[in-house]
Amino acid sequence: MYNAAQILEAVLAGTPNMTLIREHDFIDSIADALQFISYYHPIDFVKAVHGAYQREQNPAARDAMAQILINSRMCAQGHRPICQDTGIVTVFLKIGMDVQWDATASVADMVNEGVRRAYTHQDNLLRASILADPAGARSNTRDNTPAVIHMEVVAGNRIEVRLAAKGGGSENKSKMAMLNPSDSIVDWVVKTVPTMGAGWCPPGMLGLGIGGTAEKAALMAKEALMDPIDIHELRERGPANRVEELRLEIMDAVNRLGIGAQGLGGLTTVLDVKIQDYPTHAASLPVVMIPNCAATRHAHFVLDGSGPALQTPPDISEWPDINREAGDNVRHIDLDTVTPEQAKEWQPGDTLLLSGKMLTGRDAAHKKMKELIESGEGLPEEVDLKGRFIYYVGPVDPVRDEVVGPAGPTTATRMDKFTDFILSETGLLGMIGKAERGPTGIAAIKKHGAVYLMAVGGAAYLVSKAITSARVVAFEEMGMEAIYEFEVKDMPVTVAVDTLGTSIHDIGPRIWQQKIEEQALTLV
Repeated sequence: MYNAAQILEAVLAGTPNMTLIREHDFIDSIADALQFISYYHPIDFVKAVHGAYQREQNPAARDAMAQILINSRMCAQGHRPICQDTGIVTVFLKIGMDVQWDATASVADMVNEGVRRAYTHQDNLLRASILADPAGARSNTRDNTPAVIHMEVVAGNRIEVRLAAKGGGSENKSKMAMLNPSDSIVDWVVKTVPTMGAGWCPPGMLGLGIGGTAEKAALMAKEALMDPIDIHELRERGPANRVEELRLEIMDAVNRLGIGAQGLGGLTTVLDVKIQDYPTHAASLPVVMIPNCAATRHAHFVLDGSGPALQTPPDISEWPDINREAGDNVRHIDLDTVTPEQAKEWQPGDTLLLSGKMLTGRDAAHKKMKELIESGEGLPEEVDLKGRFIYYVGPVDPVRDEVVGPAGPTTATRMDKFTDFILSETGLLGMIGKAERGPTGIAAIKKHGAVYLMAVGGAAYLVSKAITSARVVAFEEMGMEAIYEFEVKDMPVTVAVDTLGTSIHDIGPRIWQQKIEEQALTLV
C-alpha cells in the first residue's frame, strides 16, 4: 500500500518543475525564523547604529545608542528578546504556481502554528501581545496568534517568505495621506515626522509606499522595511531614478530636524529610508509612511522542497564591543527613600541610576486602577503609590534562572489621559516610560510637582539585568498587563520632564536642529 504522500511524490517525479513542500518543513521554518529574529538584529542594522553612534555629538543620544548596541550584543549572546514587545507577526508569502503541498492544514494555519511554537518556546519565551475582539473584550490569545498574512501566487516552483515581528510602539506611529498629485512628498514627510514623537524609538528606518491605492501603499510601506540598509552605498554611487533621489532627500531632510536617538536631540534620526512605488490614478497620490524601531526584526528565506529553511547565526564579532560612558551629571537615587524635594533638583537630560523598589503598570492597569478608585473600592493593599515610582512596562516571562524577562519601557503618552487622576488620587511621585509625554501629561506633571523619567526603548534585556527581584502584586489575570513590584539596582534612566514641566523632548531637538543649521554638522 502507498500513502498519500508517496503517491504525490510519484506524481511529482513525472512533473520535473513541481516542488513538494511538506507541512512540518514550512512550520519549522516559520518558528525558527521568529525565534532567530527575537534575539538577532540584522547585521546591517547593527553596523548602521554603530556608525551613527560614532558620529553622534549629543552625549545623551550617544548613550542611548550605546545602550541599544550593548543590549543587541547581550541578546545575541544570551538568546533572549531584543525588546519586551516581541511584536505582531507580519508574513509576506510568494507561492510558486508549480508548488504542491504535502499538508493537511491551510497555509494560514501553518503560519500560525509556526508563530505559536516560536512564541511558546520554553528556552526563549516571547511575550504574547495579540488581543482578540479588538473593539470589545480585547482578550489575549496567549500565543501571539494570529499573524497578519499576505499571499501572492507567482511563477516558479518555490516559496519565498519574508516575515517581521513589528512592535506596537512603532506601528502606532504609521501615517497616511492622500496627497494631491502636485504636492511634495518630501515636504509631507518633514511635516509629519515630528508629529510621530519618539515613541517609535529612533534611530530606525522609514518605509514609504507611494502610489497604487490606500491599502496598496500601506502594504508597500510595510514590505519596504524588510529591505537591508544600503543608503550609504546609494549615496556613494549616486541615485539612478526618482525613487532613489527621494530616499536621499527624505533621509537628509529628516535628519536635519535634529530629533535624534530616542527623541533626545542629535544628528541621526533615521538610518535609512526605503521606498516602494506602484502606478496610481491620475487624480491620486497615496503615501503611507511606517517607521521601524530600534528593535528592527525581519527574516527572509526560501523553501524549495529540500527541507526546512533554517537561519544561520551571525558571528558575534560582527557586534561592536562598547561600554557606556558615565557622564558628570549621573546621580544615584534610592527609590525607597527619595523625596519630592530631591526630585525638584533633577534637570532635564540628567542621567539617574535607580535602586530600590518600584511598581509597574500599563494601559489596562491604569484603567483598572481608575475604575477601582472611582467606585470607592480603592486600590489593592500592595498598590500603594504614594511617594513612589511606576514603570510603564509589560515584561517577557522569565526563563531558567531569570528574575524577569526583557523589560523595556512602553510608550508613555498612552498613559497621559490617566496621569492627572493618578497623581491627584494616589500621591505618585514619578513615572518611567519610553519617549516623550504629551501636553496633557506634562501639564499634570507640572501641576502636581511630579517627574517623568525615560528609559531607552530597544534596550529591554539590558534593563532586565538591573532588576533583582520581581513579583506580581495585582491584576495577575491581565498577564503582561499585571502590576508587578520590581526591585532594581542601578537602572539607567534620563530625566525627561522635570517638576516644572520642562521636557527634554521639547528642548533637545530644538537645540540640535539649530546646531545642525548653524554649524552644517555632518549627518551621514
